[in-house]
Amino acid sequence: MRFQGPPGTDRSNGDEETQVGHVPVLADEVISVLSPASGSLQIDATLGGGGHTERILEATDPDGRLLGLDADGAAIARVRARLTRFGERLVLRQANFRELGAVAPDAGFTAVDGCLFDLGLSSFQLADHGRGFGIRTGGPLDMRFDPSVGVPAAELLATLDTDELTALFRRYGEEPNARRIARAVVEARSTAAVSTAEELAALAERVAAAPPRGRRRIHPATRVFQALRIAVNDELGALESGLAAAVDLLRPGGRLVVLSYHSLEDRIVKRFFQAERKGCTCPPEAPICVCGRQPRLRLVTRPSLTASAAEVAGNPRARSARLRAVERLAAA
Repeated sequence: MRFQGPPGTDRSNGDEETQVGHVPVLADEVISVLSPASGSLQIDATLGGGGHTERILEATDPDGRLLGLDADGAAIARVRARLTRFGERLVLRQANFRELGAVAPDAGFTAVDGCLFDLGLSSFQLADHGRGFGIRTGGPLDMRFDPSVGVPAAELLATLDTDELTALFRRYGEEPNARRIARAVVEARSTAAVSTAEELAALAERVAAAPPRGRRRIHPATRVFQALRIAVNDELGALESGLAAAVDLLRPGGRLVVLSYHSLEDRIVKRFFQAERKGCTCPPEAPICVCGRQPRLRLVTRPSLTASAAEVAGNPRARSARLRAVERLAAA
């Protein structure tokens, strides 16, 4: 749950929509921490525009292989056409990373040396006028990564009541004006459905309170769009499942690298890593461990890595990126 291209990055929350390209965020740091070697097996669980995939395949030349996943079929087709030079070294599957545990072994990736999650949404999706991801791009409010799965965002806006919309905006967007915006949506739909990105953005801008003095202003609809997208795609649930599958697939010494872009997903990553480093799940009052669970991970990054000032200057969306990485321990 994620952007390509100057002046953008590989992933974003969707407020700063600019040109579409292929410049992955924190690319050097990802390669340094992931440490892909020639002949290794790697997974890019969030293919996007293929920027990180390309760098990883170059680093694993001549015989390293990579499995690339994306729920968006358009992303698969785009990367397949752009990275043909890697031939059979690049294996692509249209799948949500929550399916990683089944998809990877089926593709021949049963024990891997590295796995990357670059969470969020791609600039290509932001530029898609047909799905309403972008505040400024506009279009019908669909927001599904895979249009064949789930219900569109417009349906949530049309069917949830004020309390349910308020809870959604607060939980997934941490939106301080959640109730005010929810009420406005319910009031507006009594006349006509809120069905396009332009309509939702204008509504949020009209009713949202001004930010505190001195705080950087983002578009008032940014957190609402984030909340709807997360809910439509069950991004946080998918992340928990995907991380667990990735650790199961890592061979000892293999590394898992995660780039997150907002506090909700970063919190999940941080807590997951902490639990897998601790191992034992027995309550603190237990005199001895009875669960038998051993630590499976060690931290590679302490603290997490963020983009340099130079990268943020060239890629404004990189300002919120946070990189965390762990390494799989050998079984005790």
